[in-house]
Amino acid sequence: MPVLGRDVTVPLVTGGEVTYAALDYAASAPALQRVWDDVAAYAPYYGSVHRGAGYLSQLSTDLFENSRRTVHEFLGCRDGDQVVFTRSTTDSLNLLAAALPAGCEVFVFETEHHASLLPWSDARVTYLDAPRTPAEAVHTLERALAGRDPYGPALVCVTGASNVTGELWPVRELAAAAHAHGARIVLDAAQLAPHHPVSVEELDVDWVAFSGHKLYAPFGSGVLAGRADWLQEAEPYLAGGGASRTVARRADGGVDVEWHTTAARHEAGSPNVIGVYAIASACKALTEAGFDSLVARERHLIDTVRAGLAGVPEVRVLSLFGDDVPRVGVISFVVDGWNSSHFAAALSAEYGIGVRDGLFCAHPLVRTLLGSEPQDVGECGAPDAAPGERSLNAIRVSFGAGTPDEHVERFVTAVRELVREGAQWKYRTEDGRCVPDRG
Repeated sequence: MPVLGRDVTVPLVTGGEVTYAALDYAASAPALQRVWDDVAAYAPYYGSVHRGAGYLSQLSTDLFENSRRTVHEFLGCRDGDQVVFTRSTTDSLNLLAAALPAGCEVFVFETEHHASLLPWSDARVTYLDAPRTPAEAVHTLERALAGRDPYGPALVCVTGASNVTGELWPVRELAAAAHAHGARIVLDAAQLAPHHPVSVEELDVDWVAFSGHKLYAPFGSGVLAGRADWLQEAEPYLAGGGASRTVARRADGGVDVEWHTTAARHEAGSPNVIGVYAIASACKALTEAGFDSLVARERHLIDTVRAGLAGVPEVRVLSLFGDDVPRVGVISFVVDGWNSSHFAAALSAEYGIGVRDGLFCAHPLVRTLLGSEPQDVGECGAPDAAPGERSLNAIRVSFGAGTPDEHVERFVTAVRELVREGAQWKYRTEDGRCVPDRG
């Protein structure tokens, strides 16, 4: 599947240029060419949504609502499920957090991305320790749920695929455990939806959240899809036009508002029709390409990277569940004797390869995998841990649709050369980041 940027060249500090290897899909995937073409074709017809009688407004409104139906179908939603458009996965989960019934208990593993770890501060939250197998994850949740008030509302929040290790979580089994104990479950599918089919009905989850910018549609939109009741009963996420059905002044000077009970209740303001249409376009493109072929292609890339890293003794790949579990194209690792920021900077500056380093907005999980405690990382060029100590940060390589073999092969070669020969350039710390020293 073609993506934008596949022909972009970038300069190397050692001289010359090279085609950029975008291997940071887990942060933001490039736009599919199909998505870009669809958005460009619509752009001249852009108009207000739900607010105008003119032709372009009517066309834009139809496009917006048809996109909602496309996403509903893409996610295998049930009859009666709502698709609410948001800004991102983070926004979706904060919306759901604001809609929790009074007294709701929330159960979340410490292994979650911050988007699904942090929004629940107004609820009674139980943070669950990191499991070391999928079966342990289910047992851990069952034990935690067994001790809760069986008559009160409860929500389980779980990722579908880790943004650190790429490992798939046992979502269907966790959903069964949640429902057996009277709890509901929301799936953070930010890393899962771009790589594997997601069906709300088949997984039996109550809600699913994901971001367009990870689904090859980086135009600032996201989705929360699932059961309507808690959303309909909650106060609007944002108060304003679009969320309100009628507004009237009272005799005492106040205002009476009747809010929508549809998805519009939580979509106040002028909607991001470009972002929504981009998501729908990506959903169609992925469906038409077929996830079987996409998964097979990605498995080949995963095997190439993992085999290459396994051949470098100084590299340790991070894993929660072990080597044999299914995973998406997200792999994190540390390199003995290297500061992670330094290593990532060298990959970029000397090889034209874009990866990410740090704790990946999943600080508790990465620190658990590294066996480290929070502390400042050392200066660029110095190891981030003394000999015999655990690393403080990690490096993440991620890929997906549109990633050519050459990019992952260049990455493996670069890792091998940097470990054996060292960096060819000098680097310094600037604003907390490692950058080439051009002075």
